[in-house]
Amino acid sequence: MGAINYSALSSAELNGLYLELQGRFDEYKNRKLSLDMSRGKPCSEQLDLSLGMLDAIGSNDSLKTKDGSDSRNYGGLDGIAEAKELFAKILEVSMNEIIIGGNSSLALMHDTISRAMVHGLYSSKAPWGKLPVVKFLCPSPGYDRHFAICELFGIEMIPVEMLPDGPNMDQVERFVREDAGVRGIWCVPKYSNPDGITYSDEVVDRLASMETKAEDFTIFWDDAYTVHHLTDNPDRLKNMLAACKAAGNPDRVLIFSSTSKISFSGSGISVMAGSENNLNYFRKQLAVQSIGPDKINQLRHVRFFKDTDHIKAHMEKHAAIIKPKFDTVFSILEAGLSGRQIAEWNKPNGGYFISLNTLDGCAREVVSMASEAGVTLTKAGATFPYGKDPRNRNIRIAPTFPTPAELKTAIEILCLCVQLVSIRKLLADKG
Repeated sequence: MGAINYSALSSAELNGLYLELQGRFDEYKNRKLSLDMSRGKPCSEQLDLSLGMLDAIGSNDSLKTKDGSDSRNYGGLDGIAEAKELFAKILEVSMNEIIIGGNSSLALMHDTISRAMVHGLYSSKAPWGKLPVVKFLCPSPGYDRHFAICELFGIEMIPVEMLPDGPNMDQVERFVREDAGVRGIWCVPKYSNPDGITYSDEVVDRLASMETKAEDFTIFWDDAYTVHHLTDNPDRLKNMLAACKAAGNPDRVLIFSSTSKISFSGSGISVMAGSENNLNYFRKQLAVQSIGPDKINQLRHVRFFKDTDHIKAHMEKHAAIIKPKFDTVFSILEAGLSGRQIAEWNKPNGGYFISLNTLDGCAREVVSMASEAGVTLTKAGATFPYGKDPRNRNIRIAPTFPTPAELKTAIEILCLCVQLVSIRKLLADKG
C-alpha cells in the first residue's frame, strides 16, 4: 500500500488493509513475546563501561581526600572537594554552589519538596504546608516521577504546553504573574523527557526574569541529560543559574543532576546546585539529617572519571551503544508510519526517549494492544499530570534497555498497533 494517507482511503480499502495488518499482528501475538520498553534504563553494555570504577579504589590505595580527610569516616556533609570541583565544571557553577549527594537526584528533589512543605525554602515567608494551596507548573508531556512527587505531597499540578523550544512561556508567565499559589515549575531543560527538546536561550531568559506573585517561586531544573548526546553536534543549553543572577533573581533556580545514566544507575552520585543562599539554607537542614554521604563512592567516581574530558569520552562510548538503537526506531517508524498521517515523532539529539504522538484518542488503546502482543510500554498518559493526557495521543518510547533484536521486534509491533487502532478510529469517524 506504501506511504498513503490513510484518511484518504475508502472504508473498503481501510477494511482490507486492516485484515492484512491484523494477520501480521496475530503472528506476533502467537509468539508469546515478553519485551519491556517501559523505563529509560541503561542496558548491560552501558553499565559495563563503568566496570573499571570498581577497581578505581583498591584496599591498598589511599582513601584520603584532597583536603586530607579520611573518606571512610564521618563528615564531608555536602561532598568531597574533588567531586564538587568536577561536577561544578559540568554544571558551570562554582564549588560553593554545589552539593554532592547520594545515588539519586530524584531523592534530592523529593527531599527538597518535603523540606519546603515543612520548613519553606530560603525565600519563603512560611512553610508550604501551611499555605492554603501549593501549585506547580508542569510542562507536558513531562517526567512522570516529577508528577508523582507532587501527588504525594498534595501539590496541585497545572499542565503547560511544550513547544519546540521549551514550555509555552506565555502560559507560564500568565500563571506565575497572576497566582501566588504557583510556587514552582518542573523543567527537564536539555533533551527533555520525553520530547527530547532543549530549551532555547529566550525560554531560559524569560524563566529567569519573569515577574512572579509568589516570593519564593522556584525553578526545579532537572538537568538529567546534560552530557547525554547522540550526535557530534550536541544541543547547547544556556546556564540557568547565571541567567537568574543576571536577571536579579539568583535564588530562583535549584539545579539537579546525577551520574545515574553515566556510571551505575543504582550506585551513582547526585548533585544539587544553586545560589549560596539556597545551599547554605539546605546545608543547615542536612546537618540534622546526615553526618555525611558515601564519600568512598564519590572518590571512586572522581578517580575513574578524572575530568570533564574523560567524561566526554565516556559518554561517546554510551552514544556508540545507544545511537544505533535510536536509529533503528526511527527507521522502523519511517517505514511503518511515515506519510500515513496517523502519527508523528521527534528526533532528539540526545537523552533517553522518543516521543510518539498518535491520532487523538488512540494512545491508550495502542499501548493496551501492544501489551497483548507482549510489548510493555510506559503507561499512556504517564507523561502528563495525574496520568491524564487530554488528547490521549502521547506514547513514550524508551529504546536503550532492550537488545537490538528485541527493540526491532517491539517497534514493529508498536507500528502495527498504531496502524490498526488508527484504522479503527478512521472507520468510526466515517460512520
